[in-house]
Amino acid sequence: MQPLVESVFYWSDLFGTAVFAFSGVLMAGRLRMDGFGVIVLAAVTAIGGGTIRDLIIGADTVFWITDSLYLWVILVTALLGQYIAKLPRRLPWYILPLADAFGLAIFTIIGTEKALSHGTSGMVAVVMGVITGVAGGMIRDLLAREVPMVLQREIYATACILGGVLYTLSLELGITPLLATLFGMLGTFILRIAAIRWHLSLPAFSLNR
Repeated sequence: MQPLVESVFYWSDLFGTAVFAFSGVLMAGRLRMDGFGVIVLAAVTAIGGGTIRDLIIGADTVFWITDSLYLWVILVTALLGQYIAKLPRRLPWYILPLADAFGLAIFTIIGTEKALSHGTSGMVAVVMGVITGVAGGMIRDLLAREVPMVLQREIYATACILGGVLYTLSLELGITPLLATLFGMLGTFILRIAAIRWHLSLPAFSLNR
């Protein structure tokens, strides 16, 4: 990618890190956790998926070890997030879902691209994109003793799958990496927002006893 595009991606990734960390802050607040608990939930939500991805694909080092700015973003978000969440005048309800969908799209494509750069197949790369996008939230929910959202009817991981498939297929068809990235991100973002807007969900598997 061109340096400008890489820079945009990097700062977008940090923005997504802050958004995911804030969702961990909100979960910690609902569970009345102390300050350390807030930071832990913020951290696992924000970097848990990318950490698992890097360990699986055998990256030289986990991304946040070589770039501690991710940790600073999480720490600042955890501290300021506790104040912001208590403000009497809240942000419009749709701001956080929009930001979360954007972060999900960024995480998905970054995870897919990084897996491909380490020589994985397209299918494995899509899986790594999904893990990057959703694994942190799953860890957060498990620590909160809740069934992870992505394992229920919510269209969340499905949006990651669509984005990853669009990205890898675009590259296979010879489309430029920049356009492939845009297609993949738009696929993830639009499907996630559509699911929120029109309350779309996957059919539930149920055993009647």
